Amino acid sequence: MSRPIDVVPYDPKWPEIFETLRRRLKAQLGDLAWRIEHVGSTAVPGLSAKPIVDLDVVIHSRDDLAEVITALRRLGYAHEGDGGIQGREMFTTPADAPAHHLYVCATGNRELARHLVFRDLLRADPMTARAYAALKADLAARFRSDRRGYSEAKTAFIEQALCSITNRAPEQ
Repeated sequence: MSRPIDVVPYDPKWPEIFETLRRRLKAQLGDLAWRIEHVGSTAVPGLSAKPIVDLDVVIHSRDDLAEVITALRRLGYAHEGDGGIQGREMFTTPADAPAHHLYVCATGNRELARHLVFRDLLRADPMTARAYAALKADLAARFRSDRRGYSEAKTAFIEQALCSITNRAPEQ
């Protein structure tokens, strides 16, 4: 049975946790990691979130994936496949690490772009961030032990927010 879903107030330690993880990953991956991005709600100052830091390791090419998997294994990560999202590879969290989700995507990946655009929207638009926080609190109560249901229920909000960005007129 999975742990209940808890959405908690923003913790200013989340960026520090990300930075610690980023440094460890970069030291292991070297030039294989083009960028390491802090994504998800913990990457948005002031936003409540599940206390799990999300990281996207951006690699130059899918051709590097086998080497990345091998390097991450040395840190205690296990490759879990794409979880149904093509081009985004998931990894287990080592037992000795803070709670986090690690994904690896090649540059130019659609899911990576969506993560970054949504994160940046929430950072730039407090009204959208507040609406998202309220939705997550409601969904955490409704889907307390159903992580899949919780995630799927957020999809409509995320899609609408991403769509609003692509439909905005350019600034004059």
